[in-house]
Amino acid sequence: MVKVLIVDDEIRMQQLLKLYLVPNGFQCLAVSNGKDAIHLLEGESFDLVLLDIMMPELDGWETAETIREFSDVPIIMLTARDQSSDMVKGLKIGADDYITKPFDEAVLLARIEAVLRRTHHIQQIEFKGLKWDEEKHELDYKDKVITLTPKEFEMIGLFLKHQQSVFSREKLIETIWGFDSDIEGRTVDSHLRNIREKCRNVSFPIDDHLKTVWGIGYKWE
Repeated sequence: MVKVLIVDDEIRMQQLLKLYLVPNGFQCLAVSNGKDAIHLLEGESFDLVLLDIMMPELDGWETAETIREFSDVPIIMLTARDQSSDMVKGLKIGADDYITKPFDEAVLLARIEAVLRRTHHIQQIEFKGLKWDEEKHELDYKDKVITLTPKEFEMIGLFLKHQQSVFSREKLIETIWGFDSDIEGRTVDSHLRNIREKCRNVSFPIDDHLKTVWGIGYKWE
């Protein structure tokens, strides 16, 4: 289980992040200031730090700089400061990513996963005989390999990681193709049709699990 340290002086933000992360398999511990975060990191192992900038006593900049003196734990700055100069500063002092508030839950989860992939936290997910292996970039069902395109592989991985979450076409485009993509909704539909067909070919009951939520999007259940 991925262990996340949330560092934010707003209790409501701590609660919101836990609400998003815990159901998706993350273990979360929250503190309200940089000093407590540094003390914890000196004595415990974490897989990721979500770090606010605007905090009393020790702000996020100073906290990140101090952490980098003794740890290479991945850091994502999560802040209302949306100036490009702030983002550049955060990345230069050692943050692995920089996300501005307010944020979309699905995009936040995808960015966390991207940072963890880059830092070698490889995932393998099994679901009723279906196995999704991130390191091998393979999907198989009862030892029958399902050949997917890279985007199809990412998409089914997203559903498997976030079961019961509904993804609109727009969220899928943002998460799989990126914010600046000119991909349209019918491309998403085409990829999902391909995934369904390829899973049916190996007798995995995909239609029991990959559901269309009419008027909203898609979910895995």
